[in-house]
Amino acid sequence: MRKPAVVFRLYRAETLILSRLALPIVFGQLGIMLMGVADVIQVGHLETGAKFALDAAGVANGVWISVAIFGFNALYVVAPMVSKAHEEARPDEIGRLLRASLWVSLKMALFCVTVMAVLAFNFHWFGQNPRVTALATPFLLFLAASTVPMFLFTAFRQMSDGLSHTRVAMGITLSALLLNILLNYLLINGNWGFPPLGLNGSGIATLTARTYMALAIWGYVRYGKLFRNYLSLALNPPPEKRRKRGEEAQSLQVKIFRLGIPSGFQGFFEIAVFALASVMIGWLGEDQLAAHLIAINPASVTYMMVTGLATAGGIRVGAGMGQRNRSAVLKSGTTALVLGGAFMALCCLVFLTANEQIVSLYIRDEAVAPIAAGLLLIAGVFQFFDGIQAVSLGLLRGLADVNIPTAVTLFAYWVVGLPVGCLLTFQYRFDVTGIWIGLTAGLMVAAILLSWRFVVKARKLRFSHRIKAVDSTRGKK
Repeated sequence: MRKPAVVFRLYRAETLILSRLALPIVFGQLGIMLMGVADVIQVGHLETGAKFALDAAGVANGVWISVAIFGFNALYVVAPMVSKAHEEARPDEIGRLLRASLWVSLKMALFCVTVMAVLAFNFHWFGQNPRVTALATPFLLFLAASTVPMFLFTAFRQMSDGLSHTRVAMGITLSALLLNILLNYLLINGNWGFPPLGLNGSGIATLTARTYMALAIWGYVRYGKLFRNYLSLALNPPPEKRRKRGEEAQSLQVKIFRLGIPSGFQGFFEIAVFALASVMIGWLGEDQLAAHLIAINPASVTYMMVTGLATAGGIRVGAGMGQRNRSAVLKSGTTALVLGGAFMALCCLVFLTANEQIVSLYIRDEAVAPIAAGLLLIAGVFQFFDGIQAVSLGLLRGLADVNIPTAVTLFAYWVVGLPVGCLLTFQYRFDVTGIWIGLTAGLMVAAILLSWRFVVKARKLRFSHRIKAVDSTRGKK
């Protein structure tokens, strides 16, 4: 058995590498999530009808992410593939992956936008208050339109993240967040001479900010020195190799879809069960729904942050696969799981001790605030399991293991989580608390099964030889 000092030295270097890789991704993910948070907070301060606008924004955002997560997760499989190709010193493969992921992003966007448009024009299916439905329909259409630039941004980001240049997307995302907040300020209540557009103003702000993100990262890749060669390989292959490379790019699209579609279902099964929970809580009343949306918002922020660590862990696992090094895969995965658990444990402590202060940032309604504060206590517990399952899924994507994890997520959320929540809420009259207990149970099952799956799968890896590791952090800007 290794001594603690030896174990510390062994994992210290990996912890530092993973942290440097993950932090920009975490802040980038946080920026994306904070756009939704900014919408909810700024809409919640409307001069009239704030509660209905808050409910509409929350439910519409839930519907949007429930559909969009399918495309996001499908694209997230690309970064580990890029990392693996980089370790194998195959720049041509990275160029082809970029080309293929851009095509996949457009096809996924077409599918997701179509689904969102159908849901927007039939929002009454969700059984919400008529006033909430009237507000949510146009807002969801704005969100649907923003899906195209968001998916294109994600495709470019997978290449930059996979090459360990994670600060690029972070900078663009944080600047887009500031743009979104400014436009919300101008358009929601009509400041500085702009017309007061209410919730629709927030939708226009989100669409504009996400369009800026796509244009900014395209400009960086097109004109910057870091990625110019990869874009050239992706878009301008030599004439004599164009047909062959076109066939290879097509096969890569198929591979991305083959890995990405099950990965998309993983995200869909989790996010959709939360969206359905929002719909069912809406049946309980406007106060319960507003409290739920307020409590889920900060929990979603911490979740999006830990998915940044999951992405970084998947990239490091992909690098270990490219090196054909089982020890590197296990070390990267274990480190990511420990860091993810530690981060979520810290967030749990914050939620348990500052729940009322957090709620006061969103709303001061005397009927809503106490319910939301109680739900944040439960959120402190369930987000720990949420972090472990999210990191585990990222690591399994690095192993290109997607089918069994998809079945696990289906079982955890739809066979365990949702039925337990419905039973407690509607049979035993736990009200909104019952739904949250059920969600916690589903996340706990997913965390246990997925982390166990990674450890078993990684330990069974066998390689005939190793490839010398590439210093992916050298020259990073």
